Amino acid sequence: MKITLISDTHSKHHQLTLPKGDMLIHAGDVSSRGSVQEVESFLNWFSKQDFKYKIFIAGNHDFFFERANEQTVQALIPENVIYLNDSGIEIEGIKIWGSPIQPAFFDWAFNRERGTDIKKHWDLIPNNTDILITHGPPFDILDQTIQGDKVGCEELLKCVLEIKPKLHIFGHIHEAHGDVQKYGIKFINASVLNVRYQVTNLPVIVDFDK
Repeated sequence: MKITLISDTHSKHHQLTLPKGDMLIHAGDVSSRGSVQEVESFLNWFSKQDFKYKIFIAGNHDFFFERANEQTVQALIPENVIYLNDSGIEIEGIKIWGSPIQPAFFDWAFNRERGTDIKKHWDLIPNNTDILITHGPPFDILDQTIQGDKVGCEELLKCVLEIKPKLHIFGHIHEAHGDVQKYGIKFINASVLNVRYQVTNLPVIVDFDK
């Protein structure tokens, strides 16, 4: 399974050139201010990409997905697009789980306080998850800001180390773009924008073998 990974496009998706593959995953922040018009623009573009499977989650900029009811959200999702929100799907034997939640960060969408409040969401992740998609990073893994602060989620790290997915994809911290192999897990920060919100990073391609 050839998987293309992107995150944090912030309404600049039209500037991307995506390589061909089997699956496209977007790890949140599809919009800039979370308006329905921005979301519709993204979904129209996303649905037309040449991949058999197209999966995305929301991020802290994507207010529409937090504020609208489930029926309104699902009415916008194209038939060939999969939207995950503390939910999962199995594709060709690969178990995938996605969540938009991240530790409280100013007054953005999908904020949860660190500790027990955010842990409730990570407790939902099945133990047999192969690919985990979260908007925010786990603590101390591709989570360092330009100021040098490590802002990832401690509870998420504990959960990931227990579940041990083969692949953990996230974004949120643009300047921490990259990948690292630790604890037998491939971690990827797939942000395509830099800290100045310029499209500078290429999509990440993974050949995934379950």
